[in-house]
Amino acid sequence: MQQVSSSSTVSPVPDSQTPRGLAAIFDEYAWFRALSAEHRDWVLTSARAELFEGGAWVARRQAPSEYWIGVHEGLLKLAIYNESGRGCTFSGVPPGGWVGEGSVLKRELRKYDVVTLQPSLVLLVPCATFHALLDASLPFTHFVIHQLNERMGEFIASIQNHRLLDADARVAQSLAQLFNPDLYPNAGLTLTLSQEELGFLTGLSRQRVNQALQTLAEAALLRVSYNQIHVLDLDALRQVGLDAL
Repeated sequence: MQQVSSSSTVSPVPDSQTPRGLAAIFDEYAWFRALSAEHRDWVLTSARAELFEGGAWVARRQAPSEYWIGVHEGLLKLAIYNESGRGCTFSGVPPGGWVGEGSVLKRELRKYDVVTLQPSLVLLVPCATFHALLDASLPFTHFVIHQLNERMGEFIASIQNHRLLDADARVAQSLAQLFNPDLYPNAGLTLTLSQEELGFLTGLSRQRVNQALQTLAEAALLRVSYNQIHVLDLDALRQVGLDAL
């Protein structure tokens, strides 16, 4: 797979490797704050934060699912690549999102590649810690069940949109999915995202993505600046194309 050119940089987190710095990072996540003090200690003594460059593999398909993966800063994509290098992207994961719980839960080989689209600060919670929390923490179990349900809904919507919607609507729906408040609670209304990166998520060319963004901007749904997309009307963006289904 070719390296993806990065359009942004991750803010420096100089103390992310220290216990206090790691605790401050995890404390931004509601599922972590809901844990007991003992269970939070389990996470902090086993998990780590790691900085990946753009275009790097965080996890490989058909490799053991050793970690539950969180995005603190940057952007990941979930994809499959065949031997010839052709790929299929399932989803993008912006800051605040967690992925891979299904494979970790079943202790199976990873079903897809997890690749950075931008330089990204990634949180890695070991499989053993994940299962220990499932066994001991009711709040964590509730969170994981809700996460799995939301992820299934996202994948079903992605298949529907790819097969039934035109290019403009596919771009709108791909953007709207990145603002799912349950999967990505830390997302604001501005994405640091290039047209090339959005093309990876939609399966469209950069030129076609550019045309779709212009159409959506003319409809006053968003505003585009250099490597940034500012959503102006999220509710309307979520409805683009759905009346054709």
